[in-house]
Amino acid sequence: MSSSTHQTQKQRSHTGKILVDIIAGTCAGINVTIVGHPFDTLKVRLQTQPIDKPVYSGLVDCFKKTIKWEGLSGLYKGVQSPLIGAIFFRVTMFLSFGEAKRFFSQNGKRKMNIIEYYYCGSIAWGSGVIVECPIDLFKTQMQIQIIRSKSIPNFVPEFSGIIDCFKKVIKTNGIKGAYQGIVPHLLRNIPAGAVHLGTFEWLRLIYADKYNVPVSQLPFSITMFAGSVGGILFWLLFYPFDVLKSTIQGDSPFKEKRKYHGLLDAINKLYAEGGSKRFFKGLSPCMLRAIPANSVLLLTSSYLAENL
Repeated sequence: MSSSTHQTQKQRSHTGKILVDIIAGTCAGINVTIVGHPFDTLKVRLQTQPIDKPVYSGLVDCFKKTIKWEGLSGLYKGVQSPLIGAIFFRVTMFLSFGEAKRFFSQNGKRKMNIIEYYYCGSIAWGSGVIVECPIDLFKTQMQIQIIRSKSIPNFVPEFSGIIDCFKKVIKTNGIKGAYQGIVPHLLRNIPAGAVHLGTFEWLRLIYADKYNVPVSQLPFSITMFAGSVGGILFWLLFYPFDVLKSTIQGDSPFKEKRKYHGLLDAINKLYAEGGSKRFFKGLSPCMLRAIPANSVLLLTSSYLAENL
């Protein structure tokens, strides 16, 4: 980290730094949701559709049927949850990331090593689960209702909307009901978050040294490239955990209707359905999403954090 970057940070109070992290996280969360949600909808539907009676033959078919049955708005099914929650999730994530970096750098007084950036990424994404898990649960429940309506005869939707879903889950299971799938969520976020943000920072430092400029003065193209690589590695290396997360969060919130009874049961049943390939269902839209979504996410957050 350059001396000029340190100087910028010293001029802010700790409260000021927190406020900047909040603004950066809010804007980044809104932008990444707008860009990435359609890909996420396709991913979740491919991940959670029944193997014995698949609704979609692949990514293109899923896209076509979504448009045919629901119009363009179908790609944004359940978007209320992540769009509203993005403010809280990304604020939690980037505030944790900023605080972790300030801790390891002694508030900007020492240069962090690469491993410490990876630690910070792990802390950021791990902390984010507190907010992200409920968001993903309610979003997933809304996204998969269309699958059930096409694969189950005379299907009657359990929820009329995101608010109805929230009320029924909390009424039945209490606040812990909002954390259905938290174990695979943590198993994904902690290592994947380290790779995501650690690689992003590492690549930016490499280019900052190459061009002999502070990271805050790197071209947007470099920051977007670093964000894309971090995003690709996040999903490519840890995608099976995301399948498990989506599977458990897509299961019924009501115990008497659940197909899966814990993480190990879900692993065994998914493997029985399709072997190791079953844990990579929906990878295509996820990888297509990784580049634009993470470019926007980390460009927005880093630019605001370094320039406000």
